[in-house]
Amino acid sequence: MIALFTEDPHVGVLGASRRLGVARGTVQARLDRLIERGVIKSFAPHIDARALGYPVTAFCTLEIRQRQGHASVVAHLAAIPEVLEIHSITGVGDLIVRVVARNNADLGRVIDQMIDDVHVIRANTSMCLVSHLDYRTGPLVESAAVANQQPS
Repeated sequence: MIALFTEDPHVGVLGASRRLGVARGTVQARLDRLIERGVIKSFAPHIDARALGYPVTAFCTLEIRQRQGHASVVAHLAAIPEVLEIHSITGVGDLIVRVVARNNADLGRVIDQMIDDVHVIRANTSMCLVSHLDYRTGPLVESAAVANQQPS
């Protein structure tokens, strides 16, 4: 069912029930459970930043002062529209941030905004040259479904 909604987000509950050969109520109940469990987080469209005019992607590793925790820095970064993701990490650095920009000079502006916080000590930025595999969950969903069907 997840694969069907991923391939065809416009299918709707009735269309899914027809294509899967199960009752509409069954599809709705399963969908409700998946949403309740947090497996399905959103039905929002997947946006291509390049098509919006942001062809530059970069990953910035930030070192932060940790006495105040991550919350204030995350709030600062979340207010920057070009910041797409923020993750706490182990190793060198404390946060990794995926950002987009209109061009290289614009990336400089975005980085300047990111480091304009008293808790950010240092930023290390790597520009993405080519994206070989965009964010995906299909193979993971299939693998989890197979693993859940195997007897213990």
